[in-house]
Amino acid sequence: MISDPLWFLLVGGLLLFMGLTSSRLKLLPVTPAIIYLAAGLLVGPTVLNLFHFNPLKESALLEVLTEVAVLISLFSAGVKMPVPFNITRWRTPVLLATVSMTASVALVAFFAYYVFGLPPGACVLLGAIVAPTDPVLATDVQIRHPGDPDQLRFTLTCEAGMNDGSAFPFVMLGMGMLGPPGVGETGMRWVSLDVVWATAAGILLGIVAGVLLAQLIWKIRGRQRDRDLMDDFLGLGLIGVVYGLSVLVNAWGFLAVFFAAVALHQTELKLAGAVRYKQDRPKPMPAFDPAAPQGGPAPPDAVVEPAAEPPETVSEGSLVFKEHLERLSEVILILLVGGMLFIDSWSWRAVGFALFLFLVARPASVMLGMLGSGASWRMRGMTGWFGVRGIGSLYYLMYAIQHGLPEPLALQFIQLTLIVITLSIVVHGISVKPLMNLVWRRRRRPEKIAQ
Repeated sequence: MISDPLWFLLVGGLLLFMGLTSSRLKLLPVTPAIIYLAAGLLVGPTVLNLFHFNPLKESALLEVLTEVAVLISLFSAGVKMPVPFNITRWRTPVLLATVSMTASVALVAFFAYYVFGLPPGACVLLGAIVAPTDPVLATDVQIRHPGDPDQLRFTLTCEAGMNDGSAFPFVMLGMGMLGPPGVGETGMRWVSLDVVWATAAGILLGIVAGVLLAQLIWKIRGRQRDRDLMDDFLGLGLIGVVYGLSVLVNAWGFLAVFFAAVALHQTELKLAGAVRYKQDRPKPMPAFDPAAPQGGPAPPDAVVEPAAEPPETVSEGSLVFKEHLERLSEVILILLVGGMLFIDSWSWRAVGFALFLFLVARPASVMLGMLGSGASWRMRGMTGWFGVRGIGSLYYLMYAIQHGLPEPLALQFIQLTLIVITLSIVVHGISVKPLMNLVWRRRRRPEKIAQ
C-alpha cells in the first residue's frame, strides 16, 4: 500500500500537472479521466505496483466516497437543467431512465444467465450495477452551463440524473432474489415499496425541498440585497437534508437530490423572472403637480421607484464549488480504479461483457426507449453510444457488497465492473470530441430543447 506522503505527492503532482497544462490538454482528443486512469494504472499493480487498493476489503470506504461523488454530481446536473419539468420536454429522458433502463437490465441479465451461467438474482443485480449511465464521468457530453440549449446534452444529462435512482429498484430486486425472502412471493412488496413508493417519495421530497429553500432564500435575500448568504453551504445543506430524509423514509435519495436541484434552480428563475417582468414593464409617468411652474414634476418623493434588481441565484452561485468538488472526486476515484486493476483482470470474459454492453445492450435499449420520440437517427445513435459507465456503477457494486453479496459473486462482479468502467473511460473518452465535433459540423445549429 502506498504511504501517505507518496499518496499526497501523487495526487498533488497530478493536480498541478492538470492545472498547468489544461489549455494544452483541451486540444488533445482525450478526456481528463483518461489521464487520471493512466496515472492510476502506472502506479498501480498493472505497472509499477506502488500501491493496490482492495475494493473487497475497503468496500465500506469506497461506498461512502462514491456515494458523495454521485450526490454532488447529481446536484450539479440538476441546477444546469435549462427547462423546468414538463412531460413534453422531458419525455425522452424519462423514457430512457425507465424503459431503456429496464431493457438494459434485462439484456444484461439474459447475457449473464446464458453466457456466464449465473443465478437469476445475480444476473438482475449485475444488470442493475452496469445499466445506469454516469453523472460523474460524462461531463464532456453533458450540459455545460445553465441555459445550454443543446438537445443531446440535455437528454444525456437528464437521463444520468434520473437513472441513478431508477436503477435502485433493480438492485433491490436482484439482492432480494439472492438473499432471504424480501421481495415477496408475488413481488408485490418490491413493486409497492421499492418501485412505486421509493420513486414517488424521492421525486416529491426533492421537489418540495427545492421549492421551499428557493422561497426561503428569496424572502431573506430577494428584497434585501445587502444580506449575504453562503451559497456553497446552502447547496451542500440541501443535498444533506434531502438525502438524509430520503433514507429515513425509504425513498430513493439520488432521485430526490437531482429533483431538489432542478426545483431549486427553476423556482429561483421564476422568482427572478417575476422581478425582471416588473422592471421591463413600461414605467408609469412621473406624477405632475398642477401648482408647479409650467406643470413640472412633483417632488422626488412623488415619483414611483423602480423595482429592485433580481438577486443572483443560490443554485448557480454554488455550482462552481460543486464542479470543483466533482473534479477532485473524479481524480481520486479514477486513480483508485487504476489501483484496483491487475494485468490478469483483462480476461476475454470481462472484455466481451463490456463490448456487449456498449455495442448491443445500450444501443438496443436506447432505440426501444426513443421509439416515437421524433428524434433524428443521428440523435438516437449518439445517445445510444454515449452511455458512459463510471462511479455510479462502482457505488452500486459497493452497496451490494456491504449488504451481503456473497464473496465469490463479489469477486466476479468487481472484475466485470472495473473492466466496464475502464473501457468506458477509454472508448467514450477518445470518441467524445471527434463525434461531437462531427455532429456540430453537420448541422448548422444545435437541436434545441422544445420550448
